[in-house]
Amino acid sequence: MAPDPTKLILLVEDDPDHELLTIRALKKSSIANEVKVAHDGEEALDILFGPEPMQPQVILLDLKLPKVDGLEVLRRIRSDERTLMLPVVILTSSDEERDLVASYKMGVNSYIRKPVNFNDFAEATRQLGMYWLLLNECPPKA
Repeated sequence: MAPDPTKLILLVEDDPDHELLTIRALKKSSIANEVKVAHDGEEALDILFGPEPMQPQVILLDLKLPKVDGLEVLRRIRSDERTLMLPVVILTSSDEERDLVASYKMGVNSYIRKPVNFNDFAEATRQLGMYWLLLNECPPKA
């Protein structure tokens, strides 16, 4: 089963190295889906709710973001009927339990701590892509 290139991935990541690693790991795993990158929380909200809103297949959301942090982005996603059911995966380097608990209380679908080693990071990204883009059944788009 090949990935559907029409299923957009929204990557919300402010660290250029993590952005590059994530995209590289997805490509290495033959995930051919388009990846739209937002470099801060405000840009992510513009992509989701701006004049030409996008409905990604999955959102990979960092927590520590400039302008609007990841938890606030998640809160806004879950409070709007158009994005309420979008799959959101927190992909973060935070090892604080309060971030994990707050994310689940706000309705995140998955919480992944970024592995430090590239090979481990690539494997986690490959599994994440395979699950959310190939195996998971998403609700119809609003």
